[in-house]
Amino acid sequence: MSNAPAQPVTVAAFPRAALTVYEFCATTSISRAKFYEEVSAKRIRILKSGRRTLVPASEVVAWLDSLPATAA
Repeated sequence: MSNAPAQPVTVAAFPRAALTVYEFCATTSISRAKFYEEVSAKRIRILKSGRRTLVPASEVVAWLDSLPATAA
C-alpha cells in the first residue's frame, strides 16, 4: 500500500455534468439502499428527467466532504 496522500476528488474528474444512480453508487462505494437513505435525509440532491434519476457530479464531492473524518 502506498503512503502517498490520496488525490482530492473534484468535479473536473467527471466527464459529464450528471451521473446515474448506478454511477454515483459505484463511484462512492455505497449501496442503492444507502443512496436512497441519503436522498431521503436530504444529504444527496437528485434531479429527475422523466423517470430517470440523475445526480449532479458536484454532489459526489459535496457528499464525500460532508462525511465525518476519522482519526487515523
